[in-house]
Amino acid sequence: MFTALASSRRLAQPLVLRSVRAFTASAIAKQDAFVPKSLHTLSEDEEMMKDAVSRFAREVVQPRVSSMDEAETMEPSVIRGLFDAGLMGVETPVELGGAGASFTSAIVVVEELAKIDPSVSVLCDVHNTLVNTVFRTYASSFLQEKYLPALSTSALGCFCLSEPTAGSDAFALQTRATADGTDYVLNGAKMWITNSNEADVFLVFATIDPTLGYRGITCFVVDRNTPGLTVAKKEKKLGIRASSTCQVSFDDVRVPASNVIGEVGKGYKIAIEILNEGRIGIAAQMLGLAQGAFDHVMPYLFQRKQFGSRIGDFQAMQHQYAQIATEIEAARLLTYNAARMKEEGKPFAREAAMAKLYASQVAERAASKAVEWMGGVGFTRDMPVEKYYRDCKIGAIYEGTSNIQLQTIAKILTKQYQE
Repeated sequence: MFTALASSRRLAQPLVLRSVRAFTASAIAKQDAFVPKSLHTLSEDEEMMKDAVSRFAREVVQPRVSSMDEAETMEPSVIRGLFDAGLMGVETPVELGGAGASFTSAIVVVEELAKIDPSVSVLCDVHNTLVNTVFRTYASSFLQEKYLPALSTSALGCFCLSEPTAGSDAFALQTRATADGTDYVLNGAKMWITNSNEADVFLVFATIDPTLGYRGITCFVVDRNTPGLTVAKKEKKLGIRASSTCQVSFDDVRVPASNVIGEVGKGYKIAIEILNEGRIGIAAQMLGLAQGAFDHVMPYLFQRKQFGSRIGDFQAMQHQYAQIATEIEAARLLTYNAARMKEEGKPFAREAAMAKLYASQVAERAASKAVEWMGGVGFTRDMPVEKYYRDCKIGAIYEGTSNIQLQTIAKILTKQYQE
């Protein structure tokens, strides 16, 4: 038996070798053909963007992190700086005032900012991956030309979907939009709206008819100075305190029909698709947070000595930071992979959910360990790691809780394996 098997292998070998040689010759002949690269490989433009954002975060944001956190306010100079640095229209076409860069560039921007301050990071993330993308993808040419130049250079945007009774069940929203001639009149209230305290442009999801269920949901553009729009209570939060989170109310807010984004009754589709993309942004934020906490604590481990040795040299510590470093790397690969799949036009809902779920879990573990590794001093506000610890918890909550991510992943897997 073994003799026959060996004989068959010898007979098969020349065929394999011929195939390999043919493949090699073909590859040499096609030197310009696609060669797969690691997920760490960024284009020249993406590398330049990463370097510029890292420098901006260190020079402009970092000196203000503590004071903004204590005041629970985003300094106007930081927002102005983001616009001036070209970071608020990353994917927006150049002819409309943006940078015309890739989606991965936007993800890198969010990650780099989060290494220094997750509050600034989420302001930039919501503006780029939610607001700007809704305009670029679904808005009419009229609305794109009217709003995108301002959104790239001076006007901050916010995304108004959540309500007091519509959180994870976002399509249970009750804000109404009633047709009145060539206008719609909006009435209702939104809750947990990021950027709303400073925003100039509001994307508002409202239903034209509650009896239609999700098929009645429509997306509207509303300017801040529109009569009847009120930014109300600003929430006092555990973390990302400099990022504003407010209630927004609409009392007979009149909006022209031309301010409908996409089609009437198709707002649910916009929300679903855009939040899949937004989850990659939150994954990037949590990834940056984890890396920032890690980068802050690691030098301390090789400065602090106990029992005559640097604490970073103890094997028990080495195993812990090796584990966290591995998890951060895994989160980065999940996040970058989801971003590239989105750019390639492939289905990416599962990968986006996985990236957000895992990156938020890693952020919690990394921030918690950073506090522990620094001991008592890590528990004080003198060190930045306690802020990372407070900031990380939101990653498991907004733009879809961790349970919603698990449900999304399970739903896709069920469909895949039932077919």
